[in-house]
Amino acid sequence: MANQQGYGLLKGKKGLIFGALDERSIAWRIALACKREGAEFSLSNAPVALRFGDLDELAEETGAEVFPCDVTNEDEIEELMQNVKEEHGKIDFILHAIGMSPNVRKKKGYEELNYQWLQQTLDISAVSLHKVIRYADEADILADGGSIVALSYIGAQRIFSKYSDMNDAKALLESIARNYGSRLADRGIRVNTVSQAPTKTSAGSGIKGFDGMYTFAEKIAPMGNPTADECADYCVTLFSDLTRKVTMQNLYHDGGFVTAGINEEMINDLAEMYADEGDKDE
Repeated sequence: MANQQGYGLLKGKKGLIFGALDERSIAWRIALACKREGAEFSLSNAPVALRFGDLDELAEETGAEVFPCDVTNEDEIEELMQNVKEEHGKIDFILHAIGMSPNVRKKKGYEELNYQWLQQTLDISAVSLHKVIRYADEADILADGGSIVALSYIGAQRIFSKYSDMNDAKALLESIARNYGSRLADRGIRVNTVSQAPTKTSAGSGIKGFDGMYTFAEKIAPMGNPTADECADYCVTLFSDLTRKVTMQNLYHDGGFVTAGINEEMINDLAEMYADEGDKDE
């Protein structure tokens, strides 16, 4: 948990965390875990998110500076990196926990996507990772041996209909992580994505059918769905020196869901549910 006793895994390290909104968000829990492990960092989110979220509360609790930034605006990203450079010099880790789909929010089906909104989805949820890494590199704030982690979802590999164009966005996000990971490897900088299970956050709960997705994953995963705090602990290990040669990976943090087929409980439930239909067919 984010409030348990730490191990000093990030002592002396500095970072930049994108996407914390409120105490339920994964980025918020990761920030608490990083603080627990001895890190210093800055926080960033879009100006509109800062107005509706509680980031000042997290900043006070962790001693972090807050820098507003619209990650679709390159000028703002450049300014952010200069502010971070003035605050920390070099940084050792970046968390990208940014994702939003206007199509999902407005309940547009995949077959009737608004393509302008699709571009916004891809820009905010995936291309922003490329921009963040690019401008951090150009500002010369990425320390050798550092680590960059972006939060993904299994929708990048498997179709979850209600996730709509976010399936596409996460696939692009993971591709960008691999591409940039190959280009930063000679400096020992790792770039990975973490495919987290459905998690009860403010953003996740806004997806139509989320409760069904959560329950399905909870039933299938042998260990059940990991919490936001458990995801935070996992990300801490990826920011630490214990994972120096882990890069260009999409790492599943989902209680075993990705490799599970179906369990006996669900087989029995399905058999009972469809028993009447089988009798009708006969």
